[in-house]
Amino acid sequence: MTETEMKDIVPLAYMRENLQAVRAALAAAETAAGRSGSTRMVAAVKYAEDRELAELLRLGVDEVGENRVQQLLAHWPLYEKSNVKVHFIGHLQKNKVKYIVDKVALIHSVDSAELAGEISRRAVALGLTVSVLVEINSGREAAKSGVLPEEAEALCRAILALPGLSLCGFMTMAPRCENKTAYHTYFAATRVLAEGLWQALCLPGKPLLSMGMSESFEAAVAEGADLVRVGRRLFQKDAQ
Repeated sequence: MTETEMKDIVPLAYMRENLQAVRAALAAAETAAGRSGSTRMVAAVKYAEDRELAELLRLGVDEVGENRVQQLLAHWPLYEKSNVKVHFIGHLQKNKVKYIVDKVALIHSVDSAELAGEISRRAVALGLTVSVLVEINSGREAAKSGVLPEEAEALCRAILALPGLSLCGFMTMAPRCENKTAYHTYFAATRVLAEGLWQALCLPGKPLLSMGMSESFEAAVAEGADLVRVGRRLFQKDAQ
């Protein structure tokens, strides 16, 4: 290995350490909840440097979450070279759907019938079936996207009536809580809502739940999360 290559890799040693720490914390949370092996980590790469993203993929991370369409497109050449599933986890504008509809494994943030309709239109034109989650605003925060819990059933029914879409479950972003135990309230409420809707809609199996981020994924696992979206804890350079 050349000196230049060593200079590029050595400063990224924290990436391996962070990834190992997150995986260990996730496994411990699963064990505590009696759910070993039931949760997948989606690496949220919104603030990752290009070399950090490349290192993450080299370390074997196989699912990444993008918040911004422009950033996803910038990263796409790297994704095409790797066996990685790309999730879209941020707010999605209707006029940006056409750029990503053929690139993502799952869209987590469907929050309106209008957005669902645009995804459907683009999917049908390309002969695709796009997997989507309904985003629930579990904290009823005005500054956040997502439908209110009482509005979720109507949106689900609208999605189920559209071609080219596969409704897989629900996503939520809990409010930031000073007391970590408070996260349980939001995630438990989302799970109960999701399970009730799935039954009311006569859908097979169980809904997929995308819940929890760096500061809250342990609570999300305890409350039934299938996917957790972890960013900061993977990329911090001063991990404890």
